[in-house]
Amino acid sequence: MLVKRGIAVSPGVAIGPALVLGAESFRIPQRFVSIDAVDAEVARFRQAQETVCLDIEGNERLTAERLGQHYAAIFSAHLMMLRDERMLEEIESLIRQKSFSPEFAVSRVLRQYARKFQTLGGPYLAERAADLYDLEKRMLRQLLGERREELRHLTVPVVVLAHNLTPSETAGLDRKMVLGFVTEAGGATSHTAILAGALEIPAIVGIGQFLDNVTGGETVIIDGSHGSVIVDPDDETLAKFQVSRERFKTAGQRLEAMRQLPSETADHIPIKLLGNIEFPQEAESTRQRGAVGIGLYRTEFLYLQENREPTEEDHYQAYRTVLEAFPHEPVIIRTLDLGADKMPGPLRTEYPEGVNPALSIRSIRLSLQHLELFKTQLRAVLRAAVHGEVRVMFPLITTLLEFRQAKMILSDVAEDLEEQGIPFRRDIPVGIMVEVPSAALLAEEFAREVDFFSIGTNDLIQYTLAVDRADPHVSSLYRAGDPSILKLLRMVITAALKHDVPVSICGQMCSDPLFVPLLIGMGYRTISVTPQVIPELKEIIRNLTIARAEQIAARAEAMETARDVESYLRGELRKICPEQVS
Repeated sequence: MLVKRGIAVSPGVAIGPALVLGAESFRIPQRFVSIDAVDAEVARFRQAQETVCLDIEGNERLTAERLGQHYAAIFSAHLMMLRDERMLEEIESLIRQKSFSPEFAVSRVLRQYARKFQTLGGPYLAERAADLYDLEKRMLRQLLGERREELRHLTVPVVVLAHNLTPSETAGLDRKMVLGFVTEAGGATSHTAILAGALEIPAIVGIGQFLDNVTGGETVIIDGSHGSVIVDPDDETLAKFQVSRERFKTAGQRLEAMRQLPSETADHIPIKLLGNIEFPQEAESTRQRGAVGIGLYRTEFLYLQENREPTEEDHYQAYRTVLEAFPHEPVIIRTLDLGADKMPGPLRTEYPEGVNPALSIRSIRLSLQHLELFKTQLRAVLRAAVHGEVRVMFPLITTLLEFRQAKMILSDVAEDLEEQGIPFRRDIPVGIMVEVPSAALLAEEFAREVDFFSIGTNDLIQYTLAVDRADPHVSSLYRAGDPSILKLLRMVITAALKHDVPVSICGQMCSDPLFVPLLIGMGYRTISVTPQVIPELKEIIRNLTIARAEQIAARAEAMETARDVESYLRGELRKICPEQVS
């Protein structure tokens, strides 16, 4: 019985025979073509490019019909990449000037771009490289006539095990035939992960190399809620997860009733559950799941969906869409949280080899270096605030000076709007994301100046423990229960309570039922989570008293290892809500 752990990206339990897909490769038969065949080869390349574009358009329509337009935007981005004239000219130039075969030219150019993303560092960039490899595969399939048809012609339900699944393959999965999937590569923010969650197919990514140890047809169990995969389970384990699978199905029906119940502890202390969203169209479904506001509205999609800077009107209309779903509840808009290496157009910066983009120009640093870009977004935020309870939040703040500079720019923008006679709201709350250790260590000082804190646990854990959770070699070291993380969380909540500063907490840690009693026991009363888990967390909260939560927090904070903390929390969760612990 082989047991592996990866990154859980879509909850649920799947049990079925394995369909093993390798790290698909193509044998390019020739590197060069004869000079007199160049024109014909360029025409063949252009025909393949147009055929693949038509195929992507089909995926875009299918995804829009099944999941909505915002998920279809993934394929809109693919189309823009494959129709990028500069890239097409690079490929055509290799064919004409160096007599490269179209297959070799396509692979060379697309892989050069993909490697740039991968070597720049950071999980987000590595995941964007996967989109380029997807395009390379599509083009080579068209040029070489080779296709991976296994997923299109399934006749029995299977569990798919692959080195990676492209976004196009994921979007086309038949939920009746694909019970779940596991990939060796990938991260929590990849397009494949996003689509898996939207399709509600149990899925785990970033599990590391393991396909060599699996034979097609072997029974595989996927626990998409906890990130574990079991190959060739024994009878006892199989029976246990069969029960878990049925429990998950019935839990969905049980939790449905939770959506409209108040989120309060058993002793009637309100705990606000807010939603984290990426696309404005997600706001309405987030409200329907029981959220009482948006605790983290990521605005990066505005910069990534097209190869241009979004206009002030683009920002404004997106924010209005969210506010229509939550006209009277808090909506926290996080300003641009991208690195210069993945910005559109002339703002993109190509870093030299060896530079880590995660530690370079990104987030608030990028905004403060490109003030017109920053002001465009802030103008839209202040204008949209007329229509709801908008709050603005600056990401990756590491020093007081950065916060003061950002707040000064916001003040300048307000003055400009006032001079132009444009309706806006001046007095919106201004806060920071606490996601690097320096901000947590300076929480006392920041609390004297900010209107609110929002703790971004994903980056806080990553920066504190020096672990890239998307890297399968070290992802096991990424532990939300590490005592160092608990100390930083305690430091921030203590400063916030002392200065009466509202504080919320977001990230995957908060969406994990295991940590909710601990966070409430520490004093956190506003938690921003993945919308899908709101009913589940509400059930835990309604079965918990503040006194019990405080006891749990006190004992967990006294422990010395993440393993002990998480084991203890799992035992406590089993007592509070046994239905949620397998």
